[in-house]
Amino acid sequence: MISLNLTVPLAVDFNEAEDYFIFIANLLIATSSFLMAGSVMVGIICKNELRAQNRFIFMLNTSISDTLSGVGGYYIGLFDVYEGYPSRNGTYYIVPSLLGVNILTILFAQFDRFIAVVYPYVYNRYASRTVIIEVCLFCWFYTYLIVAIQNVVTIDLAAKVSAYGTLLLQAIIIVKVMLNVKLYLIAKYQIAREPPGPERDSKKESLRLIIVVVVCFLALWTPRFYYLIVVQMTRSRYVFNNNASDPFSMMIRFSATCTPGLYIWGSPALREAVMKTVWGRVCPVPRKR
Repeated sequence: MISLNLTVPLAVDFNEAEDYFIFIANLLIATSSFLMAGSVMVGIICKNELRAQNRFIFMLNTSISDTLSGVGGYYIGLFDVYEGYPSRNGTYYIVPSLLGVNILTILFAQFDRFIAVVYPYVYNRYASRTVIIEVCLFCWFYTYLIVAIQNVVTIDLAAKVSAYGTLLLQAIIIVKVMLNVKLYLIAKYQIAREPPGPERDSKKESLRLIIVVVVCFLALWTPRFYYLIVVQMTRSRYVFNNNASDPFSMMIRFSATCTPGLYIWGSPALREAVMKTVWGRVCPVPRKR
């Protein structure tokens, strides 16, 4: 019998039926995230018409993050890894922080859609493609600056930085919810009064998409957020053995599949680009003679 000498053990021992379920579920989550987000990323990169629109730049940024999350999910989801204080076989918080990039990117995308619809003249004047790219780069810079600080300071100080980060995320969640309500009202009343045409359809599509993405993202991410708050307030121990067996962590990593999937569902132009540039080449449909 061939024995594998792994430096980092697998997440489960395969002694019970639930171990197989946990392993397969994490494998499917990582694979689906990589394929779905990677398809959106390639589809946007290969289409000049999509890259020229600011909203697709935000989609590209989250898709890059989700693709990397899918790749990192093979390690976090299949091996005995716990990202916390102190961590065990962790990634120095590099992989979990990819979701932080998404949180900031989606927040800025909400502001982008709000200004684009409510203040179109200001938006067209100042919100250039370069500005949007710089905003996306800022999301990466800020997130991994915090990660760098957490990795060079002591564990106690890193835990305090994480606690402050949790408070900041709570504020971001509140802002996200308020913006979502505002965007819904804009989509329902203001756009409805505009004359029919391509511009109105584009605004309606972009607003509907960002609203659905935020709702889905918060639904998958918020349970773990409040679970961590309860653990810290009660000073109780972490219940799950590792990130692979943590259902809240699995939900968060599954958001890397849902977000690009919603992009494809909500945008016909992106769906066409993905089908032609990615899946059309991987699985070509034979032409009828």
